[in-house]
Amino acid sequence: MSDKRPVPLLVLDVVGLTPRLLEHMPRLKALGRSGSRAPLSTVLPAVTCAVQSTFLTGTTPSEHGIVGNGWYFRELGEVLLWRQHNALVAGDKLWDAARRAHPGYSVANICWWYAMGADTDITITPRPVYYADGRKEPDCYTRPAALHDELTDTLGTFPLFHYWGPGAGLVSSRWIIDATRHILHTRHPDLALCYLPHLDYDLQRFGPDDPRSLKAATDLDTALAPLLDDARTQNRTVVALSEYGITRVSRPVDINRALRRAGLLEVHTQDGMEYLDPTASRAFAVADHQIAHVYVRRPEDLPATRTALEALPGIEQLLDDTGKKTHHLDHPRSGELVAVAEPDAWFTYYYWLDDARAPDFARLVEIHRKPGYDPAELFMDPEDPYVRAKAATALARKKLGLRYRMAVVPLDPSPVRGSHGRLPTSDDDGPLLLCSTPHAVTGRIAATDVKQLLLQLAGLG
Repeated sequence: MSDKRPVPLLVLDVVGLTPRLLEHMPRLKALGRSGSRAPLSTVLPAVTCAVQSTFLTGTTPSEHGIVGNGWYFRELGEVLLWRQHNALVAGDKLWDAARRAHPGYSVANICWWYAMGADTDITITPRPVYYADGRKEPDCYTRPAALHDELTDTLGTFPLFHYWGPGAGLVSSRWIIDATRHILHTRHPDLALCYLPHLDYDLQRFGPDDPRSLKAATDLDTALAPLLDDARTQNRTVVALSEYGITRVSRPVDINRALRRAGLLEVHTQDGMEYLDPTASRAFAVADHQIAHVYVRRPEDLPATRTALEALPGIEQLLDDTGKKTHHLDHPRSGELVAVAEPDAWFTYYYWLDDARAPDFARLVEIHRKPGYDPAELFMDPEDPYVRAKAATALARKKLGLRYRMAVVPLDPSPVRGSHGRLPTSDDDGPLLLCSTPHAVTGRIAATDVKQLLLQLAGLG
């Protein structure tokens, strides 16, 4: 136990940051040049929830249990993505270890995942208002509760529709940067965790080498400058890291449709729409970028499932029990098989065989109802000539306080140009870690070592 004041830290999760993109981000590049930088070995799956949980616990998905951005909750018979409660994450958290070394160590979590219920002093996380009439309005959850109105009065309402969906862009990351600056100036936490999603958007829309993606990197770097200046003024050590790199893709893989055609996946129908029936299916997949957990109800269905998927173009590996153990994914929440896409491929969640039978949520930005990740939510349907008029009508209804339905998402996944989830084949396309402290990192660092590094930088390791 130490009586010495910890070194204050600012940890920036710059989603999608790679050495290639860093060349277009002069402020962050300078931070690494005057301080230190290293390639970061991520975990499988290289997706937000799994990697962040590894950073904060120092353990792999087989131990902390976050096997993706969502999974099949066997005890509920439901596929659920983007849950928010920290109790889902097993293990000793960074702040637990810090407080053992220094009681009273204070932590602010600004938009890192699994924030709700975490034993942090300050919490800010996206949380829409779901009105009784079905409307969804932008908002956030804060702890302490009074911080909500303080932030809203100072910065405006959390810009949820710029955080994800066709309108996703720099507005949301600017709000998060401003909220972080406000917390640093008014609360002075020992550790501030700040999540910056901006690079996720255009890199998935256009690919990592598109000029629009490179501009997104420069724009985010510019927006970060005031926060980096604040940290320097406060003598706060800055760590900037990324969970994964986004690489160019061109092939969507309809893994659930393959399982359905093989007679393994079942649906049920309501009002002419088909819904995945996970409890009745012999096998189905929870698609998560370039990883898919394949849940097989009975052991005797494993051979048929494997046969159906081994012939599917775009799948590089099917991890069985041995493969899952090798990649530290041997957890009860994982599928009986885990499919890994080829470098230029990614998995859709689609399970219907006729778009006329697709559920209504398929055309919506609806991250909680879809039984898998849907990057098509970043686009407006290019095949619908009236899509912008429909969006305008929906917004008008919203402003009048009426129920509205923003059905603008395409059912064609082909526009997606970037994805992630598999382990990178090159450091240039993989994640990295930057630190304002010289010699803090001198070689490759594993995601499981980030927790201990942060404790050491704080003077608590």
